[in-house]
Amino acid sequence: MVAENALVLGVMTFLFLSFGYLGVPVAFSLIAGVLVGTAMTPVSYQSMIGQIFNGIDSESLMAIPFFLLVGEIMTSANIIIRIADLSQAMVGHIRGGLAQVTTVFSMFFSGMSGSSSADVAVLSRTMAKPMAAEGYRPEFVAALIAAASTIAALVPPSIMAVVYGAIGNVSIAGLFLGGIVPGFMIGIGLMIYCYFFGPAGLRRPRSSLRQLSDATRAAALPLMIPIILLGGIMTGWFTPTEAGVVAIAYILLVVLPFLKPGHFRELPDDFVAAGLVFALPLITIGAASAFGWLVAYLRGPIVVAGWIVSVAGTDPGTIMLLLVLVFVIVGDFIEPIPAIIIFMPVVNQLTDAAGINAVHMGVVLIVTLAFGLITPPYGLALLMASKFINVKFSTALRASVPIYVIFFATIAFTIYFPSVILALPKAVFPESVGCFKAPSGVGYICPG
Repeated sequence: MVAENALVLGVMTFLFLSFGYLGVPVAFSLIAGVLVGTAMTPVSYQSMIGQIFNGIDSESLMAIPFFLLVGEIMTSANIIIRIADLSQAMVGHIRGGLAQVTTVFSMFFSGMSGSSSADVAVLSRTMAKPMAAEGYRPEFVAALIAAASTIAALVPPSIMAVVYGAIGNVSIAGLFLGGIVPGFMIGIGLMIYCYFFGPAGLRRPRSSLRQLSDATRAAALPLMIPIILLGGIMTGWFTPTEAGVVAIAYILLVVLPFLKPGHFRELPDDFVAAGLVFALPLITIGAASAFGWLVAYLRGPIVVAGWIVSVAGTDPGTIMLLLVLVFVIVGDFIEPIPAIIIFMPVVNQLTDAAGINAVHMGVVLIVTLAFGLITPPYGLALLMASKFINVKFSTALRASVPIYVIFFATIAFTIYFPSVILALPKAVFPESVGCFKAPSGVGYICPG
């Protein structure tokens, strides 16, 4: 039985990787492995088709189209330029000039879209030409934009965190809060890198308090969006999905009427664009869910978890390091969302075996998968940035290699300093990390 299961798993994996290397979309590569694997087991095709639909039948996933719509409206209405102007006023005078502005701009916009792909598109559209005009090398621009866009995968309202929480039954609010520290670490790390190792750029005079105040006032309405999203979720007033709906309502009732009333005529196009972008990962989520279910049926997670435990024992740090290694390799070939879905049973087994906090494990793996967005041979964010800026992927890849140090340091910190990573979730939303109210009714009792 074990040998038969191993054979089926091998065939499924071989088909998935083979079709992927031939350029077949990830969703169809996964489905090919599922269909052939199902034919080699007693499982019926009806069950597997049902599993594809079960994978996308999740209320938590409904948050994704609303987050995408927030980013789409803000971008197409060109309101996002106010955020760029504020970033310029804040850090434009620092060495690195527009490189610093790009990083800060990404940190602001990440709190609105939750999508690294949207971040790459917006940063490329907004910052690439001004940086080129000031003499920044195209490969440096592509590498910086791709790296900065990964912040969107970490800070609220991260779509990756929504998928991880929905599939792994982990608190999405806890993942949002836990991702803030590593998100800021990457942002600050990029700013330090640009200051010491990037091009000097055009040095601008420091903005006066009046200029900074004017830029802040101009960006005040759009800056309320991440506050609404995060504040509503942290206070427990909204679920992530409801927060997305409230953010859209705020844009339609407040932001557009005051800043861009003429944009209402273009809203149907924004809704269609957000729906199309949402459809792309949705089919992949369904296919990955079926693939992951069949892998679990064949007891693949037990075998893989057993291998890792045989090497690492039950030491949390070593187990997370090994999982990081696995996800770095996997992230080189598979998009983050299907990787999460396929490997979630393994992650859950190891989380329980080592007594690791589920939110801590989730943050570590999300940071790792975000790093995979700029690593070869797939590196979706780097591929997109290279295409938008019209530079060879291999050239942009060489420029991004020094930036990997920032991600290695962030991943290591996230693994070995769980108290820092979980400080915000514990302080703001204790239940998200397994805390429960003390019998006295005063305060919380937290595990570990």
